Amino acid sequence: MSTQTISSAAPPVRAKGQPGRTATLAAVLLAVFVVPMSISGTAVALPGIGADTHAGLAPLQWVVNAFNVAFACFTLVWGSVADIVGRVKAFATGAAVYAVASLGGALATDVLWLDATRALAGIGGAAIFSCGAAIIATVFDGPARARAFALFGTVAGVGVAVGPSLAGALVQGLGWRWVFAVHAAALLLVLLAVPAIARAVPAGGGSGARVDVPGSTLFVVAMVLLTTAIVQGSQWGWGSPGVLGLFAGAVVVLAVFAAVENRREHPMLDLGLLRDRRFVGLCLVPVAASFGFVTMLTYLPSYLTAATGRDSGAAGLIMLLLTAPVLVCPMVAAKLVTRGVPALTLVHVSLACLVVGDLALTLFSPDVTILVVALPMLVTGAGMGLSAGLVDGQVLELVDPARAGMAAGFLNTLRLGSEAIAVAVYGSVLATVLRSRVEDGIGGYAGAAQADQVADRAAGGDLARATELSGALDTEGFARFLARSYDSAFHTVLWALAAVCAVLCAAIATLLRGSSPRRTA
Repeated sequence: MSTQTISSAAPPVRAKGQPGRTATLAAVLLAVFVVPMSISGTAVALPGIGADTHAGLAPLQWVVNAFNVAFACFTLVWGSVADIVGRVKAFATGAAVYAVASLGGALATDVLWLDATRALAGIGGAAIFSCGAAIIATVFDGPARARAFALFGTVAGVGVAVGPSLAGALVQGLGWRWVFAVHAAALLLVLLAVPAIARAVPAGGGSGARVDVPGSTLFVVAMVLLTTAIVQGSQWGWGSPGVLGLFAGAVVVLAVFAAVENRREHPMLDLGLLRDRRFVGLCLVPVAASFGFVTMLTYLPSYLTAATGRDSGAAGLIMLLLTAPVLVCPMVAAKLVTRGVPALTLVHVSLACLVVGDLALTLFSPDVTILVVALPMLVTGAGMGLSAGLVDGQVLELVDPARAGMAAGFLNTLRLGSEAIAVAVYGSVLATVLRSRVEDGIGGYAGAAQADQVADRAAGGDLARATELSGALDTEGFARFLARSYDSAFHTVLWALAAVCAVLCAAIATLLRGSSPRRTA
């Protein structure tokens, strides 16, 4: 299908006094809060889960990975399904699936059972994000839509930021099962608000077309192969036959998927959307944020404890400098847009903040004072916060309202997929660079253990265990050597991240240059 300006397909009429709008927004935001909170907070519960279930390392890691893989695989599928069966039905189904899965996780007695429930929760979470964004785009317009999407971005940021702290408090006070029980309770409240959402969403939410089963199946298979390759890359080795085979399989299946979608009357993904430069450019903005911000959110705490010697509590307080702008900037961006500041200007500012912030974070050193790096951390956080929510609203403004679910699904697929890629690549490159440093210097400390084992532990921030594994005679000197090596590797990777982010920002600026708002059919 071709991209063209729509003159006949008007957006749904939204009456000024439309009932249920407040309840709709509150329910969507509560569901949106739970999903990223689960992503960032579940890892805190892993030690308790391992102790209770006597799980091995691989099954335990899949408590987190199963959710992420399922989320990435089904986000686009749910967006397309929502356009067909109706966004309220799809959103309610996703919330119900998430609630049941979370309850099952709270009652799990075996780690494989828990892995299965987490995968099921990921499927439900994909529906929540895709359909929730589409519902907001349907119910709100004008300045109200800008504010709603700003809250969408803010709440998602709050979920990511408070997830570890809330999960830690629940694990310490009540046990790891309550992490999942709280998710189930929150989604039950969301389900109680479904009738209000149905009243707020204009009638005729479904298109009546058939679900694209072949396209959906091929896409899920391709994403399973791709995300599994990314997740296992750091464990099996990025050049291992297993990982390379998974990547090759994903490419082949995606090629078949594209061929099938080009022949479908009602495809799951209208490839014509990808011919719209502005649509593609805006969808790449979260990809830049994944490399410029999410990697720092994931790995900077390890640097603060490993290289600078701070305890986890101090590291957590310092991380507020990175996360605080994500809580504030979405609403600031919405207010600026309502006052006439072009949304694309704010997008460009956010991209510039990511590049400048990452470059300035190279000021970090074991002895640096927080006052020196506070501004770079705030700028990096602003790079994420200014575009959070704003870019979602801009993407959905470009498409025919009947395709809002598909567009939201594609955007969130890129968002989560790029986060998985960025985090996995960062960890792998950090371990590789650190391994090189350790191999060059371990001989001077009479280390007998394998350098790769020491480097892997050090890359995870556990320098004490790495020193123990080294077998070094001068353990104190080797610990200082590891801290210096970690600091050097961190800076090398940070420069590489800034370069990747700069290339992405240049590509996005090129795609957005000279484009004008339009709807795509």
